[in-house]
Amino acid sequence: MTDQPLLAFDHVSMCYHDDSGETEVLSDFSLRLMPGEFVALLGPSGCGKSTALSLAAGLLRPDSGRVTLRGQEILRPPQHCGYMLQRDHLFPWLTVRQNAALGLRVRQKRLSARQKAHIEELLAACNLTEFADAYPAQLSGGMRQRAALVRTLSVEPDFVLLDEPFSALDAQTRLRLSDEVRQQLRGCATLLVTHDVSEAISMADRVVVLTRRPARICAEHAIDLPGLPLERRRDPRFREEFDRIWKELDVHEQ
Repeated sequence: MTDQPLLAFDHVSMCYHDDSGETEVLSDFSLRLMPGEFVALLGPSGCGKSTALSLAAGLLRPDSGRVTLRGQEILRPPQHCGYMLQRDHLFPWLTVRQNAALGLRVRQKRLSARQKAHIEELLAACNLTEFADAYPAQLSGGMRQRAALVRTLSVEPDFVLLDEPFSALDAQTRLRLSDEVRQQLRGCATLLVTHDVSEAISMADRVVVLTRRPARICAEHAIDLPGLPLERRRDPRFREEFDRIWKELDVHEQ
């Protein structure tokens, strides 16, 4: 891992404006995401976690401060950014394979043989080969999210943004899919927004705890637990990490 961040928020402040006035969601927010690092953002509802992802994706511009990718300010959506949302947003008239290729087809008319082979490898890794020609309506919720993951990874992103990607799933599917996602994102810089403390600890290399709006970082925790999420949850140290982070969150929820 190099000393230079892949993605950086430098003293970022951000406000939303509507008929009721101005709402500050981020204030002097600074964060570094290193190459290959998996970071989870935890904080009270509405504190600005998803806003941070939108800034990283180039969908918003900060009122002050800078968001940079490899030292260059993000002024538009980066080409090699994967963004996975709470809902899968699959196109119902396209098959799983066609949805998986959509991000690439937005950029180019024809896919190369290598790109097609890469999609097939991702489908196999996510246990979707058998359903590659099925339509979203024929899939379970977990399978739809796996298809969304394949679409996210098919563009071979430099970094991935995850905005509560498992929140709509049942507990069993959520746990199983967290293992699959972590496996596929191994080595890929990732920023995860979640309200689930256990999910953050089980998936991330580092957990960043935010204050109430306007969000600032109040604590950071390096997570030194081995293995994939399900294995991590069985580690005796998991409960210690959970209790420590939960107490910090509880203070800022009040």
